[in-house]
Amino acid sequence: MNLLEVQQLTAAYDNVLALKAVSIEVQAGEVVAVLGANGAGKSTLLKTIVGLVASREGRVVFDGQDIATQKPHQRLELGITLCPEGRRLFPQMTVFENIRMGAYRLKDRGVFRRRLALLYDMFPKLAERGKQVASSLSGGEQQMVAIARALVSQPRLLLLDEPTLGLAPKMIHEVARLVRLIHAEGIAVILVEQNAKLALRISDRGYVLENGAVSLVGQSADLLADRHVQQIYLGG
Repeated sequence: MNLLEVQQLTAAYDNVLALKAVSIEVQAGEVVAVLGANGAGKSTLLKTIVGLVASREGRVVFDGQDIATQKPHQRLELGITLCPEGRRLFPQMTVFENIRMGAYRLKDRGVFRRRLALLYDMFPKLAERGKQVASSLSGGEQQMVAIARALVSQPRLLLLDEPTLGLAPKMIHEVARLVRLIHAEGIAVILVEQNAKLALRISDRGYVLENGAVSLVGQSADLLADRHVQQIYLGG
């Protein structure tokens, strides 16, 4: 059974269609890459899944339940979390405070401390910088904070929107390592990523969006070998 089923989803900004009958599936524990040029609808797809953009038509089914009319906080409680493009941290708050914001609905301090300890094991640099304000960190370290903030709520499905954007090559490899760690924890991931080669190497399956619609879908290894994908997205 699929953890997530997006069925014939249509969304728009004002009267401009951003998604046109998009359908995707994500199985539990699977990493799914979503590729496409700027303006293809990738970020809109993620925002519609979490409820930040209202759908005009179609269904969003999570664990067998149609959640298309639910509010973003209700989808969060079900286990869907978005790590947005551009990180969107609170720059004058500390690393710890930013992570704590990801668990703002969690009342049990003991549970939060245990989750935080697990995250600090995964992100040892953040344990060292817990009292630093977020604006003092490098771009890569800020991205780690953003991912940790999304993970502290213990999602079943993590949506990563351009996690390597603007990062140095060394930090890009670190983000890839973290995606593999998240995958190993059994968390499903939808990865929107301009670095198509990286995304397909660390994912199980992939979708290509063009002009708001799905143009290709397949196993990541097959998409890596696809001539159209190579020419348009892999520089080959």
